[in-house]
Amino acid sequence: MKSATIAFAIALGVLAGGNPAAYAEEGGDAAAGEKVFRKCKACHAVGDGAANKVGPQLNGVVGRTAGSAADYSYSPAMTSAGAEGLVWSPDEMDEFLTKPKDFISGTKMAFAGLRKEKERADVIAYLATFE
Repeated sequence: MKSATIAFAIALGVLAGGNPAAYAEEGGDAAAGEKVFRKCKACHAVGDGAANKVGPQLNGVVGRTAGSAADYSYSPAMTSAGAEGLVWSPDEMDEFLTKPKDFISGTKMAFAGLRKEKERADVIAYLATFE
């Protein structure tokens, strides 16, 4: 985990006033991200009443420590990443969503990743709307 990345995530949180939805202003289109999220729905849920599925529910994921959603059994690799300080900033999420298994070797996430930068930015903006 890069200390500069952690510092960026903390600074971004402070600048955003602690409001994860402010992250959406950093790049993507949340409405377009809702469409991209269809690729994620088989394993993840967001919104009112969202529950863990094959993957954890993603309410409040932007700005959250990795491996910390309640009542979800994470891989040891994801739990370790969180314990080492990984916080899901937009930059960290972008890297993870590009190719999850390359970013965190040993993650349970079987999804190959989103190749298009615009799709990643849009889905991150969409996820940032859920606290």
